Amino acid sequence: MSRILVLSTVLATATALPAQEPEQPDGVRVVRAYFDDPLVAARAVMSLDALESEYEKGYIVLRGTEEDIETARQAGMRIVEDNDYVSVGLPSEPPSVAAQGTIAGFPCYRTVEETYESARAIARAHPKLATWKWAGRSWKKRQRSTDGYTLYVLRLTNSATTGKKPVLFITAALHAREYTTAELALRFAEHLVDSYETDADVRWLLDHQEVHLMLQANPDGRKRAEEGLLWRKNHNTRHCAHSWAGVDLNRNFDFKWGDSGSSTNECSIVYRGLSAASEPETQAIQAYMERLFPDARGPGDRDAASSGTSGVVLDLHSHGRLILWPWGHVYDPAPNGTALQTLGRKLAYFNGYRPLQAIGLYPVTGATEDYGYGVLGRASFTYELGTTFFQDCSRFENSILDENLESLLYAFKVARTPYRTPAGPDVRDLSLSNGASTTGVAAGTAVALSATFDDTRYENSNGFEPTQDIAAGQFYVDVPPWAWRRTANAMHASDGAFDSRTEGATAIIDTTGLSAGRHTVFVRAKDTDGNWGAISAIFLVVQAGDDPGSGEDVGCAADGKTVCLHDGRYEVRVTWLAGNGATGDATAASPATRDAGLFWFFDPDNWEIVVKVLDACALNDHVWVYGASTTDLGYIIRVTDTATGVEREYRSEPGMPASAITDATAFPDGCRPP
Repeated sequence: MSRILVLSTVLATATALPAQEPEQPDGVRVVRAYFDDPLVAARAVMSLDALESEYEKGYIVLRGTEEDIETARQAGMRIVEDNDYVSVGLPSEPPSVAAQGTIAGFPCYRTVEETYESARAIARAHPKLATWKWAGRSWKKRQRSTDGYTLYVLRLTNSATTGKKPVLFITAALHAREYTTAELALRFAEHLVDSYETDADVRWLLDHQEVHLMLQANPDGRKRAEEGLLWRKNHNTRHCAHSWAGVDLNRNFDFKWGDSGSSTNECSIVYRGLSAASEPETQAIQAYMERLFPDARGPGDRDAASSGTSGVVLDLHSHGRLILWPWGHVYDPAPNGTALQTLGRKLAYFNGYRPLQAIGLYPVTGATEDYGYGVLGRASFTYELGTTFFQDCSRFENSILDENLESLLYAFKVARTPYRTPAGPDVRDLSLSNGASTTGVAAGTAVALSATFDDTRYENSNGFEPTQDIAAGQFYVDVPPWAWRRTANAMHASDGAFDSRTEGATAIIDTTGLSAGRHTVFVRAKDTDGNWGAISAIFLVVQAGDDPGSGEDVGCAADGKTVCLHDGRYEVRVTWLAGNGATGDATAASPATRDAGLFWFFDPDNWEIVVKVLDACALNDHVWVYGASTTDLGYIIRVTDTATGVEREYRSEPGMPASAITDATAFPDGCRPP
């Protein structure tokens, strides 16, 4: 038995947990595999049971059978026995010390139970943004075991903006022993809800798109791994009950299942199960994905998805510092291979990982990313985080977390058109003059917008992504570029001409006529190949007060289009949106009550929308906004606190039945006198 297994057993004993490390399969040993080509090392990590992938040392650590080790030799690696190997992933503090709700020895990683409780807390604290949804049952839960788990998904989006939205779907901890994955997904969710009010990019993403996170995709297996065991599979004890029980869920998906790269040996760590999608966890993931993503690709292996297909699928694993895309079952590129490669190299830019197609030293079938693309046609990727399974907290907190939050945020940004947008330039270094993004400016003030357009941000450690000169830039105020009511405003090269791959750009925003409150400025850039890149946004704050451009007081003045509530403190206006592109202002029905107003579109006897601004200061120290509609026309409702300038906006897209507006946190300053 190698020392890593002995130490894992010590860890299990020290934490007073009943389980012991299963017996090592016959013929398995630990070796150091030295390499000359980092690409060969990365492919070995993908295919074999690598315990460590610190490439900078010139070797990786493998645990495998003689067949596995011979595969590494045939790939050109030099093998050195290492039966005294000590895993760098073992805890740096006494394993008996465990912060409440965390894994013993790893205080940065939450347990399955604490992960679930943290997700529930997000949903409770942010009911407008978060929903905690049932998604299925684990194998042990199916057996009615008391220690089985329910599978859940945390859905994040602004429920006040209705209609069909592009989706980013993330699974984590499919392989139980990979500690970093669930925690990264949960930290990403916490970042989104915590930054919604302060980060313009996060706000537009949650307003106009949605992310679904299955934080613990293999909770039964994860509990074994929390005992300090290098557990990979689920915990289906009908297979190899005496040792490494279970099925490798990442060999069990119903696409090319059983072709190659997996095992029929029940005790193998890559045991594929009795049939495709035989495991409840796999079934739950596939069913959830199919509800999110209708099939966008033809039945043939060479059928490509349309370049306009929306949706991104990410499966978080560790380790190896890799970004992988389909195919994994053949060496040929996927039909959308060029676009997948472009997005993969873009995702890898932010974390510095090596981007490559998901085929290692040999093909693999039944894997998640191949299912997401092969069956549903969606842009699908696997992240391999860090350098080992039990990653130390210092490296997770100081490196893995921040680098990958940026990468995940970019994946969210391009979910609307992932096969197109990554080929275009990024927008960075956004700023507004005169403090317009912080303290704000008076309406009518000219504000200078500055940005950098950059077409070079790709990770080129495995080939080079073609880049082009910048050709154009645009900004939009409040209405994003894909909306049919959009108004594009040109930006100009700071040096007078767009003629290089990285350019400074400027524009002047005329704030005359903008309502008091916070507005969103969307910015995008195009290269000479005609590719529009990802949007970046910044807040523009217009102060309540005089508008030097109009000479009139800013405040609520009731007219045919405006309802004033609470003695004029709150201004309500509504715009209707038709599916054919027509639009117009709704008409206010009079009289309004102190806290409620009605609006109609075409017939004064047919009131379509009611908006209520409710004084709930005694309940939760907020003023609430409630609303209801009886139309399938789209609408934009804007409610402004004229005393503070804060504006809340509620949207419904044309052709969709409007949902009720129940915003119980609309105006936190509404309980204070103006």
